[in-house]
Amino acid sequence: MMYIPVLGALALATGTIMQKLILKKRKVGIKTYISAEFLAIVISILPFIYFFWKLDSAAFEISSIAIFFLVVFFSIIANLFNVYSMKWEKINNLEPAKMMEPLFVVLLAIVFSYVFGEVLFERNLGVIVPALIAGLALIFSHIKKHHIDFNKYFISQILASFFFAFELVISRLILDYYSPISFYFLRGVAIFLISFVIFKPKFNNLTKKIKLRILLLGFIWASYRIIIYYGYLNIGIIFTTLIIMLGPIFIYLFAWKFLKEKISMRNILASIVILACVLYVIFV
Repeated sequence: MMYIPVLGALALATGTIMQKLILKKRKVGIKTYISAEFLAIVISILPFIYFFWKLDSAAFEISSIAIFFLVVFFSIIANLFNVYSMKWEKINNLEPAKMMEPLFVVLLAIVFSYVFGEVLFERNLGVIVPALIAGLALIFSHIKKHHIDFNKYFISQILASFFFAFELVISRLILDYYSPISFYFLRGVAIFLISFVIFKPKFNNLTKKIKLRILLLGFIWASYRIIIYYGYLNIGIIFTTLIIMLGPIFIYLFAWKFLKEKISMRNILASIVILACVLYVIFV
């Protein structure tokens, strides 16, 4: 069970690279892309809903509905900031900001554990400390003077990381009332409908090839988030986040294998630290 998030890390790496390749296309607008992406997510999950549907009566309580729509709201904000920065800035320049998301998740989960108790948000130092070490190693491995430029795209990505982390953590408050698949499906439907009404996307501007790529990406993002929710329910937020930090290691390997990019010594050392932290939590 604890190894399933490794697949989530692999999906994160694959999805990030695919998303950038799609957004590089001039005809792919930000608002149209977001609507198309969530439509693709809903379509990709639809065949599995019949087999994995779960929706407890507690999900219909006013507090649960309010939290659900907070998740949707912060998800839309996070996606706007993320797609905006990914559209116009090189992914290498955004990596330090993107790497802050798991650190935000860990810190917010610790704060929430004092507000809502340790039943939903663990406060195990044996997991928290390695997660913080791995998160900091991940960030510092990407900090270089000629790469850090606090322009509007970099700041936008920091905000995206924070809002993604925040909506992930507050999702845990109501996640027990759903299955991971039903929760992400309903979240996706809500975001698509709201974005469709507000953004008025022009899907006709997308070529058939781009539509197919977005559909594939929707399946990848669905797999990634469902795995995360599964991990939150079964092995905890912080432990799941720690394993998801393996994602950048896959990105390094993909870049080396397929893009012929060299892996820096900083990235190698960070990968060793992250792997050591994961192995420590699993076996100690």
